Amino acid sequence: MAPPIPLLAVRGSDGTALLRGPPSCDEHPAIQRDPRPSRCVSFSRDGSLFAWCNGDNVVNTADGSVVSTFDLPKTMLLEFSPLGRVLATWQLYSKSQGDLQGEANLQLWDLQSGQLLKALYQKKTEAWCPSWSDDESIAVRSVNNELHFFENNDFNTIANKLHMQKVSDFVLSPGAQPSKVAVYVPGSKGAPSFVRLYQYPLFGGPTAALANKSFFKADRVSMLWNKKASALLVTASTEVDKTGASYYGEQTLHYLAVNGESAVVQLPKNGPIYDVAWSPNAAEFCVVYGFMPAKATIFNMKCDPVFDFGTGPRNAVYYSPQGHILVLAGFGNLRGQMEVWDVKKYKQVSKPQAPDSTHFSWCPDGEHVVTATCSPRLRVSNGYKIWHYTGTVLRRQDAGELWEVRWQSFPDGCFPERPVRYQAAPGELGSTQAPPTQAYRPPALRHLPATASSKLHEEEPPQDLRPGPSAERCLSKSALKNQKKREAKKAAKQVSASFPISPGAASPRLLTFCSSDALNVLLMLKLKAIEELKEQQASGKTLQKNQVTHTHTHTHTLTHTNTHTHTLTHTNTHTHSHTHKHTHTHTDCSSACQSVSN
Repeated sequence: MAPPIPLLAVRGSDGTALLRGPPSCDEHPAIQRDPRPSRCVSFSRDGSLFAWCNGDNVVNTADGSVVSTFDLPKTMLLEFSPLGRVLATWQLYSKSQGDLQGEANLQLWDLQSGQLLKALYQKKTEAWCPSWSDDESIAVRSVNNELHFFENNDFNTIANKLHMQKVSDFVLSPGAQPSKVAVYVPGSKGAPSFVRLYQYPLFGGPTAALANKSFFKADRVSMLWNKKASALLVTASTEVDKTGASYYGEQTLHYLAVNGESAVVQLPKNGPIYDVAWSPNAAEFCVVYGFMPAKATIFNMKCDPVFDFGTGPRNAVYYSPQGHILVLAGFGNLRGQMEVWDVKKYKQVSKPQAPDSTHFSWCPDGEHVVTATCSPRLRVSNGYKIWHYTGTVLRRQDAGELWEVRWQSFPDGCFPERPVRYQAAPGELGSTQAPPTQAYRPPALRHLPATASSKLHEEEPPQDLRPGPSAERCLSKSALKNQKKREAKKAAKQVSASFPISPGAASPRLLTFCSSDALNVLLMLKLKAIEELKEQQASGKTLQKNQVTHTHTHTHTLTHTNTHTHTLTHTNTHTHSHTHKHTHTHTDCSSACQSVSN
């Protein structure tokens, strides 16, 4: 049986419409466009129901038949429960003169009967909707710094409570029972903030928490469960960076597991944490972080780095629903560059560009994405594009004011994973691969030959951080060569800092021959520095204590590494036999090591 074609809901100033996804990309024949403006749209979890805020109509997405209609003209937000049994609607809280309590603005409706289940008070839009478990056996909402739990959609009886001092946020776990809940309590009066994990309904006792993580420097947090509900990522943020290093405040990333383990995720570059995303396989996660150009790194469940995508203009990460493709993107104040990667091979597929985009989302089929420029974030050039992940634009639609686009959701397993393709998919609109950027040249210099220009930031190439001989398989020959040069340069700087070398100690010619092997540079520079110190000592000059210690220590170390150096020398001699001078250079290095060992 062929998989279904996902629908795309489009809401704007010209009304609300449902489009059929690729390859047709036309309007749904059974559901006509509603020309009246609506405030929001929503699909049920399985995609069978669609609702929009304009008379609160709920229709069947298959044939367009009306399931329910609610007379709620003030509705601002609506959401389905996971199984589509309950529709939650919210409107602005208000109270009339003489009415001290006001009107209950959060309403829960039974979709089958159309009856009102419960009307509640919810003044703020943050976390306005109750959180359900996937089987709807549990629903949770935060009321006055405590969590109220309801069972089997019975909102007239509070089945359980979790009371902690000043609970400001919570997240209910996905997946099957038993359900777990993560709660965040901000710090006060010098006490740290903390996040704790509980299993419902085991809330009592000092050892009831499955895991606990406390930390300072947190004005707010963002908590993200993985798909299997076995681990949680917590991004702690402060409004202001007291060191003045960042305009965005300060962020730290914490890891908690339900088995009690917790850790701080060590990020090798300073700067903001822009985005964090779990892989659908629940075994790894990707983080985009650091001052621009930002780094992106995949970590495993031990918080060890697995693959580093290098640096680039990016601030967002999106896994495909099947988890086989990853998109790194730079939206907002960046140019909209997207990097599409094959996650299994860690190979880049395409590099399209979607400037001025304010929205990105994957189609449930894992083959297509939509980017959009929406109001009020940007009020000009509104519209959306449907892409194939290889960079081909399949549909482009401009709009007067576009407010929202949303894909129809589907249960897991409806769309199997397909092999990743690297050739651009056919399309009439073509692709928008990002053109290579060139450095600006003043008009007076444009008639002269181009010269190598210095960059403000040194770009870092992708790097496979998995242990084993395949760690460099993703890098091209030029990338490997540049990486070895950087390692050699870094090693030379470290040696220069440890040993004061005279200007003529190491010739540029020697460094050029050995620049492909950081170890040879290291050994030759150290040997030269030791020999100079020995000559100075033999001539009667008094050496400092640390110079004498370094001379004996490094001579002893080089003696023990003599055998390994000989192996590297013979290997490099055969590998680079096409350069006669290079062979002699390695031979000299070997002889120098032999003299030290003697």
